[in-house]
Amino acid sequence: MFIRYKKSFKKIAMGLLSFMPECKDVKKLQEIISEYETNSNWYLFLWKEEDILGTIGVRIEGREAVIQHVSVSPSHRNLGIGKKMYNHVCKHFEKEYLVCSDEYTESFLEKCDMESSSSSV
Repeated sequence: MFIRYKKSFKKIAMGLLSFMPECKDVKKLQEIISEYETNSNWYLFLWKEEDILGTIGVRIEGREAVIQHVSVSPSHRNLGIGKKMYNHVCKHFEKEYLVCSDEYTESFLEKCDMESSSSSV
């Protein structure tokens, strides 16, 4: 289930984001979470099955919805959770924005797009 971040999920969201290379520093991680909590152009979503297993973050820049954070719990990787989150973000934003990546998520989004292309052929 795709859910919007709220402060009660702060610790788990920080834990998931800490798996991303640019989020290893605690101070930087706190700044990122604070930005998601206060900036109306930043959106953080969580993927929940029985537990919260992943997170995906988007910032709006003009006509683009930039996916800037994608993280899945290490014990649940390679199960398609990241791709499910990506697909939900696309559905959520595609009517108003061009969904794209930043330098940190580019290779992941390319992989999702390649898998989508090959499965639809």
